[in-house]
Amino acid sequence: MQLERDMSRSRSAPLVPLGTRALLFALLTLLAVLLIVDDVAQVERESQGGRVHKSPRPIRLEPTPGASTAVRVEPTPGATAADGARPSGNWTFNHTLANTIRKDILRFLDPVRDMSILRGAVRPGDTVHYVLDRHASTHISHTLYRLLPSAPPLRRQHHRSCAIVGNSGILLNSHCGPRIDQHPFVIRCNLAPVEDFVEDVGSRTDLVTMNPSVVQRAFGDLLTEEWRQRFARRLQALGGSVLWVPAFMAKGGEERVEWTLNMIHEQGLDVRTAVPSLRLLHAVRGYWLTQHVPIKRPSTGLLMYTLATRFCSQLHLYGFWPFPLDPAGQPVKYHYYDQLTYQYSSSTGPHAMPLEYRTLRALHRQGALQLHTGPCM
Repeated sequence: MQLERDMSRSRSAPLVPLGTRALLFALLTLLAVLLIVDDVAQVERESQGGRVHKSPRPIRLEPTPGASTAVRVEPTPGATAADGARPSGNWTFNHTLANTIRKDILRFLDPVRDMSILRGAVRPGDTVHYVLDRHASTHISHTLYRLLPSAPPLRRQHHRSCAIVGNSGILLNSHCGPRIDQHPFVIRCNLAPVEDFVEDVGSRTDLVTMNPSVVQRAFGDLLTEEWRQRFARRLQALGGSVLWVPAFMAKGGEERVEWTLNMIHEQGLDVRTAVPSLRLLHAVRGYWLTQHVPIKRPSTGLLMYTLATRFCSQLHLYGFWPFPLDPAGQPVKYHYYDQLTYQYSSSTGPHAMPLEYRTLRALHRQGALQLHTGPCM
């Protein structure tokens, strides 16, 4: 209130001394900084039930000999393949750093609990506001309620190593399939097909994400019986894996979510479903903000890495390459399985993919994770 009165007096005064203007400018700058800090603190409160923790030390994106964890990544406009030169093959796991990152992430979220809304936490008919469209809402349907897990899907699980498989065309001709399948736990993104690409991407799947838009883009919006059968076969092929559907991320995909859930329920498909908690996206974003990685909307791959730190000792990332050319200057498909194109560094896109890649590459160099972007032969 005092600040508001000072500003009001400043506006009413016909002449403001230079010293007063400088003081006012400093106060406004301080106010802006406080608002940013409050935004991060609000993320922490949402993800920790009202408890605010001290911000963790940021990870160092450029390794400094003898330094503790700490980083600052500055976005580089117009990133190209040259910014994503393949990490060195001489990689050593940094157990201490991986544990530090895990503990820091737990300040913001519980990845096991936030993996899915649980059946006991909601009832059919409950109103839910979309994470990215807070003015819009939907309701918990009976089908969704029936398919929600009663306990956290990955509770009491811990694996020596996990693979997170992205969908970049850099995987084509990589021969990484056997190596991916050797990991005790494999996470895939956006229900990507594997049947025709096993040699390069493997076949094992323990958890797979599915954006509702996949139903429209990859399965013709289920408009014909042929598309419905293809979709059912793809779901059945999951063989008891967890299907992670961000049902309440943004308005527009509610029908496709219901189609998916109805098919699983009516046909008795062997699929376990999970729906991420409403606070997950903001909590993950809050963690990366404290690492000075200004990501407005984390990609699915980054979400999966953040969550997987909780139940995987070593994390290996395949198919993470957000550049149209490989280091040799050869074209790289956006997805290994289709012809979709995308402006990788577009300011209008939802994800900051090159910035995310540079962040992961820096963590690779420090041994917190292993980023595989070359052939696995």
